[in-house]
Amino acid sequence: MTAERRKATEAEANALASGIRLRIIRLTFTEALTNKELAQRLGRDPATTLHHVRKLVDTGFLRALPARKGTRGAREIPYLSTGLSWELDDAGVTPGVSEAVLEAYLAEVAEVGPDALRQSRLVLQLHPAEHAEFERRLYDLLEEFKNRSPQPGEPSVAVYTVLYPSR
Repeated sequence: MTAERRKATEAEANALASGIRLRIIRLTFTEALTNKELAQRLGRDPATTLHHVRKLVDTGFLRALPARKGTRGAREIPYLSTGLSWELDDAGVTPGVSEAVLEAYLAEVAEVGPDALRQSRLVLQLHPAEHAEFERRLYDLLEEFKNRSPQPGEPSVAVYTVLYPSR
């Protein structure tokens, strides 16, 4: 059964309209990371990364965890994804956001390399009702696996789905 999703607010859509912010959400999905750790993983300047982190916190995509001491004794704040992006119905098709989703995907794939990908392609010829059923069942399957309890230490896998007209 498809989870109830809602329309993204203007602020939420704006926050998601950045490939870097989408990558931050993915990086913090299973592991709380500090701004410094995020900047290192993204190959970015910490000040620039902090701007993105703050926008994600302000719009509810990240939550700050209690501060901890870093390796040099400095106070560091780890951030963890809230999962909000999956709960939004239209975010992936909102202008600006759809480009950012593709940008984030391409950057992430470039990091792991093509040999790490399990890819497939298929063209389907479906009546509109069948298309709607296919899309609903695909998202139901993703929702089912998302809701399973993760086991500590298990590897994670990223899923990118796209449906587009075949011309």
